[in-house]
Amino acid sequence: MKNAFLAFERWSTFSAMLGACAMLALAAALGMFQIVMRFVLEQPAEWTEVLIRFSLIWMVFLAIPAALRQGAMVRVDLLHRWSPPKVQRLLDAVVALATLALIGVIIWWGWDYALRGSMQSMAGLESVSMFWAYLALPVGGLFAVVGIIGHFIDPRRMELESAT
Repeated sequence: MKNAFLAFERWSTFSAMLGACAMLALAAALGMFQIVMRFVLEQPAEWTEVLIRFSLIWMVFLAIPAALRQGAMVRVDLLHRWSPPKVQRLLDAVVALATLALIGVIIWWGWDYALRGSMQSMAGLESVSMFWAYLALPVGGLFAVVGIIGHFIDPRRMELESAT
């Protein structure tokens, strides 16, 4: 069961990271397109600013699971280093539960925002609903839950071993 979940987590985190990379590439391509349109052709495309902003939001929320899985989020390691193994595992559980609670709030309110935003349209892209922009929160949150559980089951702390 553990190995099956970790395999699913690897696939899930890889898929989310692939999506984050695609969103970064989209933002960069749209930025270049915007520069060419505005400064070379002198025909600014206002819709690119909106898509760049929302692709960067999607990028962040899709990359969070990989950071959570690697244990690369900001934390204080001193207590963890000085504790015996059983206390370390307890600290891991407390951190995982607190992070899951925070991600749960993000999923809950992100879905609520997405539903409320379905009646709005994006400025500059009137035919596209804000639902698609706000959907980044619950989707990224769901991927993050899998990463958090994966990190709890199989923690990766390479920075702790190399720390002095």
